[in-house]
Parts: sequence; structure tokens; C-alpha cells
Amino acid sequence: MTPLQRPVRKSALLLLLLISILGFADASYLAAKFYQGKVPPCSIVSGCEEVTTSQYATILGVPVSLTGALYYLAFIILLVVYLDRGKDAFFRAAAWLSVFGFLFSLWLLSAQLFLIGAICLYCLFSFTTSTVIFITSTGILGWGRHAIINTNQPIIPIYK
Repeated sequence: MTPLQRPVRKSALLLLLLISILGFADASYLAAKFYQGKVPPCSIVSGCEEVTTSQYATILGVPVSLTGALYYLAFIILLVVYLDRGKDAFFRAAAWLSVFGFLFSLWLLSAQLFLIGAICLYCLFSFTTSTVIFITSTGILGWGRHAIINTNQPIIPIYK
């Protein structure tokens, strides 16, 4: 495995950590509401009940929001371990996880728009957070045109 290019910008790592914590809080809130049997209140849009009680709200009986919370938690853990150990493999794993999280979020957004015909504000927030995580993570690795880092030197942990 080749090392990443230059030290990652502190702001990019802080953004990833902050956004993933917000995504975790959002998904955990929806999971808690699911297990309480309550519909989260929607003030701006009125589709939360339709979306969170639809057949697409669970996979094999497990709420999608719980899988989202686990995704964000796994991302946070990988990022914190990367920051602690400075091993590129942890950040690469987090970046690959962000690809799957983004694709799954994209599918869920499509289901809201085209299959359910309603929008859940909380779900839209989760889509936004997973998109920002995906764009930032892949940008750090240099997978896009405008890499946040250069890939010839290993990433240096944020606290050093």
C-alpha cells in the first residue's frame, strides 16, 4: 500500500469528525424513535411519518436508522484510531466505508423521492452528512481531481 501524499489539513479532519458526530446523533435519534414506536416531528416538510414507517425503513427487521448510526460510529472509530496511531490503513478504511455509506444514502434518497413520494428532513440531513464525509474523505485520499493532500508522504496525526 502506498503512503498518502502530504499531511492532512487539520480542518479537514476536524470537519470529518464533526460531521460524522452530527450524522451519528441524527441516525441515533431516528433509531430511538423507531424503537419507541414514535414518529419524529417534522416542522419544515411533512413526509417524516411516511418515510419512517414505510417498508423501506427496515431491512430484515432492522431499522435503516440503526444501520446509519452504526456506519457513523464505525467511521468515528476509524478516524479516532487513525488520529491516535497515524496508520494510513485506518483512514483508507474510513474512506472506503464512506463510499458505501454515500451509495446507500443515495439509494435511500432515491427511495424517498421515487418509491415513497415523501421526504424526511432527518433522512435528508443524514444524506447530506454522508455526502460531505464521502467528498472530504475521497478528496483527502486524492481520488478526485482536487485532492486535499498530496500522496507521496504519510498522513501525520492531527495532534502532532
